[in-house]
Amino acid sequence: MKTLYTKTQDIQNAWHIVDATDRPLGDVASRVASLVRGKHKADYAPHQFIGDFVIVVNIDKLRVTGKKADDKKYYHHSHYPGGLRTFSYKELSSRRPEAPLRKAIKGMLPKGPLGNRMLRAVKLYAGDKHPHAAQQPAVYTW
Repeated sequence: MKTLYTKTQDIQNAWHIVDATDRPLGDVASRVASLVRGKHKADYAPHQFIGDFVIVVNIDKLRVTGKKADDKKYYHHSHYPGGLRTFSYKELSSRRPEAPLRKAIKGMLPKGPLGNRMLRAVKLYAGDKHPHAAQQPAVYTW
């Protein structure tokens, strides 16, 4: 059995634009992670970055269901004694609107250098304006 390896010059990276208005956080994150990994392509290989670039707009209009806005917690530790910081979804999204979605997408990507490369292909914007018009992104519909 041979491992399939797509040559670098044969990889076609497209650009997609995803509108997150009134979409659930997890739904947007899973679809973006799938696009970035390249699972929609016929030559998908889990050990290569063959996915597409994804622009997500209107992140500030993402929806969370139930009481998650108050109950969902995000943690950060400074690695010093007593350095644990806890933020609710509401607190984190008011300070940095893209942070909850970035954390959700990062958790769905592979760990290590390949996942870091894939995460750099995700561009997140709170409003509907983005500086990537020159790439001519296709609108992703679901």
